[in-house]
Amino acid sequence: MSVLFNVIHFIIVLAFSLFFLLNAAMVLVYLERKVMALMQDRVGPLHNGPQGILQSPFDVAKLLLKEDIFRGVSKDPLIFQLAPVVFFAPVLTAFVVLPFSPYVTGGALATGVVYYVAMSSIDVIGVFMAGWGSNSKYALIGGLRSAAQMISYELPLVLALVGPVMLTSVLAPGCGGGHPNLGVCSVGSISFTQIVAAQMRAPAPWLWFVILQPLGLLIYYICGLAETNRSPFDLPEAESELVAGYLTEYSGMRWAMFFLGEYGNMTIVSAVATAVFLGGWSGPGAAIEFWTGALGSFWGQVIFNIFGVGWFIAKMFVLLIVFIWVRATLPRLRADQLMQYAWLILMPLTLLNILITGALLLLPVGQTAQLWISGAANWLLLLIFVFGLRRITGVSPLGRLPRWMRKRAASPSRGLASGAPPRSERALAGQRS
Repeated sequence: MSVLFNVIHFIIVLAFSLFFLLNAAMVLVYLERKVMALMQDRVGPLHNGPQGILQSPFDVAKLLLKEDIFRGVSKDPLIFQLAPVVFFAPVLTAFVVLPFSPYVTGGALATGVVYYVAMSSIDVIGVFMAGWGSNSKYALIGGLRSAAQMISYELPLVLALVGPVMLTSVLAPGCGGGHPNLGVCSVGSISFTQIVAAQMRAPAPWLWFVILQPLGLLIYYICGLAETNRSPFDLPEAESELVAGYLTEYSGMRWAMFFLGEYGNMTIVSAVATAVFLGGWSGPGAAIEFWTGALGSFWGQVIFNIFGVGWFIAKMFVLLIVFIWVRATLPRLRADQLMQYAWLILMPLTLLNILITGALLLLPVGQTAQLWISGAANWLLLLIFVFGLRRITGVSPLGRLPRWMRKRAASPSRGLASGAPPRSERALAGQRS
């Protein structure tokens, strides 16, 4: 009976993952067009279907029917053809560990965080294969830049998840208090299901890790933008610089697989952030004790899982809307700014966050005090990061910059590239006279 249950469970989870992934891209494309149109005082898609809801299905049909052009002078035809598959396959397999609810998840894999990181790192190979196999300088440069970007931002992305894993060790039974009983204390978990359960087991109800690790969520989300090549980190696909980056020579279904993989990565980044920082499926109505007591064991679990999946998807789509919001708001970074931001700002900040969080969780006080002290320190780091970033990058007014930055920005040879404001009309008139 248990074997049959496991088979049915696997089929349901696989069918849900495939259905959700393949349809999420269409929904996100429609939302992106409509939300950006609303932000830019436009109407967006309007003609195909009510409020243009059929525009995305028509786009899918167009890509399926579009001619797949293959250049005969490709450097390596096999690599060129396999690159979309290598890029898209990790996106599909990463859905195994996403905990939409206690039932709709792979569940058995206890190393969910490590598995997710391993799958996300394979995308780099697919991007580089696309650039190399295209036998085009534009595509090759785009592939190299994208590989460097994804590798650079993958490190702080992984380190941003260490803080919540450390919190699960404190919230494990028998831990905390400065002198835990090692005989009964279990260590922290890297399973997404256990991380969600730890947020529901915290001293306060619904003490989501975003309250204790807001800096970790912000850094993870920023790195997720870069990993998915979204604005302002969309340099590999910048039409104004490199035509279409590593996608220059692709068309038809192969291009659609890259397109689907990008939106699938957006979904996975938002789903992981929901599970690790926003409590996963927890929310009003998602209480299994209430439903099993009112409707019995079977139907109670069914209703509970429906509520859990609903809350998980709702939180995830809020983060996806922020993806679109950022694209409509921020300009594109330069290549040097992009790399410096990863290595000189995010990497040291994530290491400092891990060091401070680990030190504060070892204080000889109670478990609740450990959590609130570490949370207060993390909020302080977040404020320093947000308000100090403008001074670090030199985008604040000159009066607030350090003296050496003011001299550098005021240098006539630097111009606008240094962040200095344009000269006033009075200054230009005086210079001409």
